[in-house]
Amino acid sequence: MPTLAVREAIELPQEKLIRRLCSALSGYLDPTQIADVQRAYQLANTAHEGQVRLTGEPYICHPLSVALILADMRMDARGIMAAIMHDVIEDTSVSKERLIEEFGEEVADLVDGVTKLGRIDSKSRAEAQAQNVRKMFLAMVKDLRVIMVKLADRLHNMRTLENMACTKRRRIAAETLDIYAPIANRLGMHELRLELEDLGFAAMYPLRARILDRSVRKARGNRKEVVSSIETSIKKRLADAGLSHCEVIGREKHLYSIYQKMRLKRRPFAEVFDVYAFRVIGESIDDCYRALGIAHNLYKPIPGRFKDYIAVPKANGYQSLHTALAGPYGQPLEIQIRTRAMHHLAEAGIAAHWLYKSEREHSPYSQARAHEWLQDLLEIQKSAGDSMEFLDNLKVDLFQREVYVFTPKGQIIKLPRQATVVDFAYAVHTHVGNTCVSARIDRQLAPLQTVLQNGQTVEVITAPWARPNPLWLNFVVTAKARAAIRNHLRHFKTQEGIALGQRLLEKELDGLGHRYEDIPAEQFDTLLHRLDIADRDALLEDIGFGNRLPMLVARQLVDAAATPAAAEENFKPILTPLIIKGTEGMVVNLAKCCRPIPGDPIVGLFNPGKGIVVHLTECRNIEELRKRQVNWIDVQWDKQATGEFPALIRLELMNQVGTLAKVASTISKMRANIENVQIVNQDSQLSVDYITLMVRDRNHLANVVRELRKLSIVLKISRVKSELRKKNPHD
Repeated sequence: MPTLAVREAIELPQEKLIRRLCSALSGYLDPTQIADVQRAYQLANTAHEGQVRLTGEPYICHPLSVALILADMRMDARGIMAAIMHDVIEDTSVSKERLIEEFGEEVADLVDGVTKLGRIDSKSRAEAQAQNVRKMFLAMVKDLRVIMVKLADRLHNMRTLENMACTKRRRIAAETLDIYAPIANRLGMHELRLELEDLGFAAMYPLRARILDRSVRKARGNRKEVVSSIETSIKKRLADAGLSHCEVIGREKHLYSIYQKMRLKRRPFAEVFDVYAFRVIGESIDDCYRALGIAHNLYKPIPGRFKDYIAVPKANGYQSLHTALAGPYGQPLEIQIRTRAMHHLAEAGIAAHWLYKSEREHSPYSQARAHEWLQDLLEIQKSAGDSMEFLDNLKVDLFQREVYVFTPKGQIIKLPRQATVVDFAYAVHTHVGNTCVSARIDRQLAPLQTVLQNGQTVEVITAPWARPNPLWLNFVVTAKARAAIRNHLRHFKTQEGIALGQRLLEKELDGLGHRYEDIPAEQFDTLLHRLDIADRDALLEDIGFGNRLPMLVARQLVDAAATPAAAEENFKPILTPLIIKGTEGMVVNLAKCCRPIPGDPIVGLFNPGKGIVVHLTECRNIEELRKRQVNWIDVQWDKQATGEFPALIRLELMNQVGTLAKVASTISKMRANIENVQIVNQDSQLSVDYITLMVRDRNHLANVVRELRKLSIVLKISRVKSELRKKNPHD
């Protein structure tokens, strides 16, 4: 009979791994569950037979290694089974239906959630990646074990990356650093994140990683004595205060975090590595705050470097006290203070749900935070136009440092740094974001683009008529706000196009003596069939965006039998003007070259794809446009037009101290806002200024101009009906 050493030598690598896996599982699963895991192994081993990894070992070794990583986290039996079979749908002939039949729907859904999309008809690798990430997140919302399997799969792939081609290795490393390591961080899985980052760094920048690793090893020897001395001092002070049960550990900084600090803060290695880091682990929250006071008495705290994540945890559930101290000889110290339960959660994140299942205090908080985040992502993905937009929003959401602000009722809202009032409004509720008009920050009125600071109380002011502004996309930073604004604008523009198209068609039909409501559905269907258009809304949208002439469509509807050519021959101009309210949105645009305002005589032209562009009848560009074949339409302002409209005025002013202040004060008194001021010519006596005002209508502008003329410093004033620089007349 062969000895144990001989048996191990002739044993296949996968047999060693399954033996190790069963041994690890026997510590927390019962024999029937282990038998189910072995059944999953038998299926996967048969399915992957003949497949070999680049390392030369049988392919089944990879899923078994993934399962071993999850076994260390004490993943349940179904999660382990899914890990072992996670590639069978993608890489073998085994179907999801067979998995449902043999192992049940739960295991099959987990395997399918990790499986990449097959045969993606996408324009690029980036789009394929985006679609796969989107699919994975949809599966994650249903079951968090999907991401646990995927992260363990990515970790083992990173550990065995050296046999791949250089370009592929760098691509996988970049994907790991961009997406998977931040996901692990967002889920609070600190240890797994650090390993992914260090492996990704080594694969992405091998030379930098080697040099940095060599420098760390060289410097480590000189640090041992200092670390030991500080550790002893902290332990002694804690023991004197009756906290001898607290554990003090000197922390080693990881290569990628050292590299990131050097790169982002532009500091040399010596300055970054000179910071000594320690962790104090106590039994209770009371221990933590007492230990903080002891540390601040032992060494002087550095102002502005204290963070209390126990009272206000991070979005991933992380809790700890962070402080920075000036240590012996002026060396900076970083200390984290937390309870043992918080430490388990900080290291394992959502994995603590399985790893410390018996200790109920560890799991609920991070699980709830993870589900809350995933629900936000589900809302974002519903709003996203395509997978690339979803991936962009996801990256925005992953790379964020937090600011904590309060609602008027005292609820804490967590936002990323540089978040604005609009981000806050969307964090409260999508409807609040869509209808916000301004806010009060600490009871003071503030504009929507105001960047929020820690501890502020924010009250959002909404209005039922308000809607998202495309300009908000220039300053919002949260993925939820960005996705909601894009989604609203995308659908809003379509709805506005349909509404305008119907108004244009109604106007033309009215001129022909017919009412829109009286046109039989059969006549509409006949026309839609002839034009090869799917439905009535698509036709109206085409009219609203200027892609079809409303007068031609009206003629065809009135006489359904007429051909388009005949309709054009019989066409007579319709004199009924279209009424412009000024609130139509993106399908009716006021020309920037002449800036028409309510009360001005105006004319409209169709700009295909954009809708109607409204010009002053005296606009300089009108003559040029009349020479071209453009589609004109008679328009006039609604007497009840509301809103504020830009008007440009030219002022010749006496160049004195306070001149501009007097002008601004007068404009403000007349309840008009200044949008822009441009000084085009100035000498010791005269200043020529162009001011863009926001006014309600022509009468309002006339009143403002009348008041300005009363000022002794105003020598000449006139309205400018053309831009200072040439503009595209179609805009």
